[in-house]
Amino acid sequence: MKQNVGTEEAIKRWDAFADTYSKNHTEQGDLHKEVFLNPTLFSLMGDVKNKKVLDAGCGEGYLSRILSKSGSIVTAVDYSPIMIEIAKGRTPKDLLIDYRQGNCEELNILEDESFDLIVSNMVIHDLANYEKAFQEMYRLLVDGGSFIFSILHPCFVTPECGWEKTESGEKLHWNVDKYFHEGAYEQGLGDKEKMLFFHRTLTSYINTLIKTGFVLESIEEPKPSIEILKKHPSFEEDFRCADFIVFKLKK
Repeated sequence: MKQNVGTEEAIKRWDAFADTYSKNHTEQGDLHKEVFLNPTLFSLMGDVKNKKVLDAGCGEGYLSRILSKSGSIVTAVDYSPIMIEIAKGRTPKDLLIDYRQGNCEELNILEDESFDLIVSNMVIHDLANYEKAFQEMYRLLVDGGSFIFSILHPCFVTPECGWEKTESGEKLHWNVDKYFHEGAYEQGLGDKEKMLFFHRTLTSYINTLIKTGFVLESIEEPKPSIEILKKHPSFEEDFRCADFIVFKLKK
């Protein structure tokens, strides 16, 4: 665990990683988004046509583009200015997405009650002040609006975790440690990059959401479909523990 490290350091690392990260994304995102997250997110979102939607932490913009093509009125923010420029460059001119550089912990650039739906895909664990981010999402939603977000599953992806293997490399079981240590930690993405994530317990997430005023409507722990397993047999191991968790909340 790293002490006294905040969101500003995370932004620097995402700026440095933006090009490499974006190269691994197609119009369906990376493989884990395509296999696990997209089916769950779109199922929870339902019909998005004519809805005012905020993509909170848009990255290179794949989800914003899908939403816009589905008829949504999309605003997209990301705290990495380099990522925003990449997203703009990847977006056809006929998709009228309003891209803005902004930290989800403080989005004063956006007015109260501006959105029917907010989607935040694999972002909240990149923020040191998740409490403030939840407050901002609540502020920005209309009454009755929905907030859907996905994160690394905090029960299984902890500051110290990984496969226990035999000497020959066979995976025996998934180890979890330091679950109750809340704060910043490093996780490797790519060959050299050490990204900064912020861990907190499931209790902290749920109690903070309730304290903020949200009503919890659904929790999903995505797993691969039979069709995906036929195409990508290696995902069979993802039935052994959950990598991700997705929340749907209502204001």
